[in-house]
Order: sequence, then structure tokens, then C-alpha cells
Amino acid sequence: TLAPLTPPFHTVMLGSALRQGAAGGLLRGSIANALSTSRTAVAGLHQVRCMSALPVQPVSRVAQFRKDLADLRTKAKLGGGQKRIDSQHKKGKLTARERVEVMLDEGSFLEYDQLLEHRCFEFGMEKEKYPGDSVVTGQGTINTRPVFIFSQDFTVLGGSLSEAQSLKIQKVMDKAMLMGIPIIGLNDSGGARIQEGVDSLGGYAEIFQRNVLASGVVPQISVILGPCAGGAVYSPALTDFVIMVEDTSHLFITGPQVVKTVTHEEVTAAELGGAATHTKISGVAHLAAPTELEALLTTRTLFDYLPLNNKEMPPRKYTEDVRERQEKSLGLIVPDDPNTPYDMHEIIYKIVDDNDFFEIMPDFAKNVVAGFARLEGRTVGVVANQPLHLAGCLDIDAASKASRFVRFCDAFNIPLLTLVDVPGFLPGVSQEHRGIIRHGAKLLYAYAEATVPKLTVITRKAYGGAYDVMASKHLRGDINLAWPNSEIAVMGAKGAVNIIFRGLTKEQLKAEVENYSRLFANPLTAARRGFIDDVIEPHTTRTRLCQELDALQSKDLKNPWRKHGNIPL
Repeated sequence: TLAPLTPPFHTVMLGSALRQGAAGGLLRGSIANALSTSRTAVAGLHQVRCMSALPVQPVSRVAQFRKDLADLRTKAKLGGGQKRIDSQHKKGKLTARERVEVMLDEGSFLEYDQLLEHRCFEFGMEKEKYPGDSVVTGQGTINTRPVFIFSQDFTVLGGSLSEAQSLKIQKVMDKAMLMGIPIIGLNDSGGARIQEGVDSLGGYAEIFQRNVLASGVVPQISVILGPCAGGAVYSPALTDFVIMVEDTSHLFITGPQVVKTVTHEEVTAAELGGAATHTKISGVAHLAAPTELEALLTTRTLFDYLPLNNKEMPPRKYTEDVRERQEKSLGLIVPDDPNTPYDMHEIIYKIVDDNDFFEIMPDFAKNVVAGFARLEGRTVGVVANQPLHLAGCLDIDAASKASRFVRFCDAFNIPLLTLVDVPGFLPGVSQEHRGIIRHGAKLLYAYAEATVPKLTVITRKAYGGAYDVMASKHLRGDINLAWPNSEIAVMGAKGAVNIIFRGLTKEQLKAEVENYSRLFANPLTAARRGFIDDVIEPHTTRTRLCQELDALQSKDLKNPWRKHGNIPL
């Protein structure tokens, strides 16, 4: 700061002139000269001082900082180094940044915390510092719609979760909640960073908490692109959809070595927690893709069906497939024999826009079909019984699969289309002992709780309690339709007659079966009670559903206030 000129400066200059003038007898002139000299000196001093006050840029220091910053950014983009990147590629895997580039629209990625580093100094970790640590985080767009993303970097300390990695993930999750934008996690990690101890465990818990808070608020998608073990598995398990890659993805609480030590069972990583295991047996994962690239592109496709948050409607896609399109072949799919199976997929494809159906969990609980489609460009969630498997009966796995899907759709304003051909719940000692009652109640709860538009079409059988559960009119179904060949009854005719009548001859039994079928093996009784809104011809199904869905856009239904319900988990 420039200090002001002090009075002594002027006094000294003037006093000197006065002394010189008195000695020479030129007092007046000397005073004038002194004043002139004083002004000149003051002006000169001001000029010098003003020049010295100008900020002198330390050019070399700033230039060096910029160079250092550029070096750090370059290092951050290399992750664990070129050698580890090459190793990743040899395994057929992309790097964390390459995955982000594939997932997002070109040039849309905005990165956060690229320079953040861990703060651990134990066990020589002060020598293992990498800008950005073991995860890449930020935001971008998928087909112009915003999304937050994090991608674990296996080349940096095996992608292990440190306090720093957790903080980066927490930040994008908090932003996703704040802005109402979906979050996608690309998982490829060896688990907790052991060197950091409880800091790493705390980091996991912070992420889990945010998974729970975001549930039902913004869509959450997890893509497993490598190992995901120990506590790390619970974050994907809490998200809405889990997508794996065949041969390279693994999800398990304890690895094969621990299993062998504790239970003496020998099992490979793929058998224990590979994509096939979790998409076909456990139901932990929703989809599997042959390659990373296909998994990432599948995620983009799934994203297009979903809204950004629970306050918005799903995006509407332009289609040239008009509502008036009628498929005469729909009337030929369901066989006349009620015991002959058929593929429910054929009906779905012929009803929805452009024969396009995105199925969820296609290899798990195949007796029920679930997935996304569109009607006149509007996203709908489709749930359908599949007669090709277990005759379409509901069992434990089918109920769990369908109920979870129904609740997702209800949380994110996605109308539900239910196609019914169900002979009942699967009987058996195993099912009863494993809790078919409790699990079946999940599906009933999910449909009863849902407030989104619910459209139901009975294509053939709707028997017993399963009729009630599958989005019946009694569970606040908005529009319930039936095809002419539908059978709505407590059970099949033969089983009912055997219970009602005893001691009949074969001829009498046959006559009673025919009589029961005439009375109940059709939708007329249900229509007379108002449980069915209309009986329609199969080929008119698409047109009617589009009309009804259009009318239901203004539906406004709210459940009674409560903290939350107590679904039978």
C-alpha cells in the first residue's frame, strides 16, 4: 500500500530554500524557487511511488503453476498409469474415462474433483497419491437429458474405496438429489481400501445412506464392470437397476477363497457371483450384456424410458405407430385349449409402439414378464403372466420380481399395463415353507398401493387369489378389460366341480363341468358385477389402451398420509 507523503517533506524543502535565500538576500525569489522545486519533487516522487505501486506480475511463478496444473490434469487422466491401462485393455475392459465417454453424449462431460487426493499416510500411502484418486465423477447428458455419473478406476489401487473416493461420489449423489437428476454408477472396485481402515467403511455407509434417500426420488442405475465385493455390493443392491457384463463382472459378499475356508466349498468367482448367477438364480441383477460396450449402450436405452425424477413424467417419444393400428393376428395367439401354452411376448409386441419392448430380468422368474414399452410415445411399465413357464403361475420369485417393478413404476409416474393369464399361485411344500404367502403379499401390496394409471387386460385365465393380485378392479384398477375367451373364477371348472359335487358318475361329472364352464369360463359374470369394464376383441386392444391412457393423464389419486407403509418384506 502506498503511504501518503508526510508534511516534513515539504518543510525540509522549503526550509532549505529559506536558509539559502536569507544568506543571498533573495528571499522572495528563493521562496518561489523552493516552492517550484518542492512541487516538482513531489510530483516526481508521486510518479515513482505510483509506478512502484503497480502490480508486478510474477510471470515465471504463474507460468510454472499453469504448467504444474496441466501436468496434474494429464496425470489424472492417466489414472494409475499407462502400464495399468494396458493391463485393463488386455482383459477386454475399458478404463473409467473411456466408459464415461461411451455412456455420455460426446463432449457433454463436466468433471468434478479431478485433483482431489486421499489423505492417508499410513502403510506408505503417502507415496501412492493420484490426482482424482480412484474414481471419475461429474455430470453430462444422455440423448441431451442430464445425468450425474461416477466411474470407479480399477487402475488406481484396484478402484478401492477410500475416504476421498467416497467424498467424490457423495458430492454427485447430493447434486443429483438437489437438482432432480438421475445417477449412474459404473462399478469396478476391489472393495474397501484396507490401509484407511474405518474411514473407508464410513465412506461406504455415507454412500448407502444417500442410496436410500435417493430411492424413489431420482432413478439410480448401477453397471457392474468388474469385481464388486464385500460391503461394496450393497450400494448396487439399493439402486433401481443393476446391469452386469458376462465373464468380467462379479458380485459377492465373500469371495471364493473365504467361502472355501469357512464352508469348505470350492467355487469359482463366476459360479459364486457372475452375471449368469445373478440374472438367472439370485435375481440380484436385472440385465447382463456380452461386452462392456453393450452394457453401456443398454444403460443408455434404459435411461430413455425413465423420467428425470419423481416429479416429472417420463419423456414422450415421437412415433408413427398410430393408435388405430389393429392386429388381427392377436385373436389367433391364444389357443382354444385353456391348457395349451403360448408366448405372452407375442401379444406384448403386437400391442406396443413399433413392436419395441425393453424387458427387465428376462432370465429370472420367467413365469412373469416385466419391462418397459410405449403407447403413442408414452412410457408404460408392462407386467404379464407367461404361460410358457409354470403355466403362468405366480411363485415366490415371480412375486418379488413383479412387485419391485410395480413399485418402481409407481414411484416414477410410469403407468402400468398388466396382461393377465394366471391359473393361481404355484402350489407345493417348498413354496409354502419358503413363504409364498409373505412374498405373494408383496405383489398385492405393490398394486394396491400404486396410484399411477393402471390398465389391465385378461387374455385367458384369472383364477383365485391371483386374479385379485394382478391389478384387479378391487385394487383400484382404472380400466379392466377382458378378451371373449377369458375365464374369471375361483379355480378351473374341473377342480371346482370335484369339490362341489361328490359321488357323481363320469357322465354326471362331465355335465357339471360343462355347466360350470358355461357359467364361469367367460368374463360375463365379472362384467355384470362391474369388475370388468368391457369385453373387447383382441385386435382392438391397442386402440382401446391408447384411448384409455390418454384419458388417464389427468388422474390425481393420493394415498392417506403416513410415514411409510409396512410392506411384508
